Amino acid sequence: MSNLPSPARPPARRLTRRVAQLSAGLALYGASVALLVRGGLGLEPWGVLHQGLSELTGLTMGVVSIVVGAVVLLLWIPIRQRPGPGTVANVFVVGIAMDATLALVPDGHGLTVRTSLLITGIVLNGAATGLYIAARFGPGPRDGLMTGLHRLTGRSVRLVRTAIEVAVVATGFALGGTVGIGTIAYALSIGPLAQLFLRVFAIPSAGTGSTAVAAGTPARAILRR
Repeated sequence: MSNLPSPARPPARRLTRRVAQLSAGLALYGASVALLVRGGLGLEPWGVLHQGLSELTGLTMGVVSIVVGAVVLLLWIPIRQRPGPGTVANVFVVGIAMDATLALVPDGHGLTVRTSLLITGIVLNGAATGLYIAARFGPGPRDGLMTGLHRLTGRSVRLVRTAIEVAVVATGFALGGTVGIGTIAYALSIGPLAQLFLRVFAIPSAGTGSTAVAAGTPARAILRR
């Protein structure tokens, strides 16, 4: 058997895989948040805000997610963050997938069903995070805001992320968003899950056999709490 290294993956094939991962990751992310909504046991931090604003405005959660994502993206300008194509796609695809899933999946009734929706939503969210970050098309608007503020202020990623998410949860809860055991379960499990799926879905860099996620991705913003 030859000991020669395998040839690098053709650029077109690698790009196709990256686009597919980005698309699947963003769609699954929106779907996973919708499952948390239907479970009714608590949402992830930004989901709490989106649900609260949805209650306030009468807009769907998906539309609110798109609007909030666009506003957050505007905040990148003063902190000099540069969006990638995946950043822009994130704003729209997540919200559309969220509304589509909410239209298809009814509210869960009974603790067993609601717990199943919660667990499925959290695991899918971790997989979605690994998929779209490993595609390396740019961070999501909220992740980029965190890493940009980290760079601008010199504070740790953990501190910046915690401060933003506490503010987001508090605001969303005050507006009627759902905070519960699911919110805590998400906070405790999303880091390890995202780290696992980042390794599973890692794509070798061009010209190398390395599957490390490229420098500059917001992995620390998600994995280090």
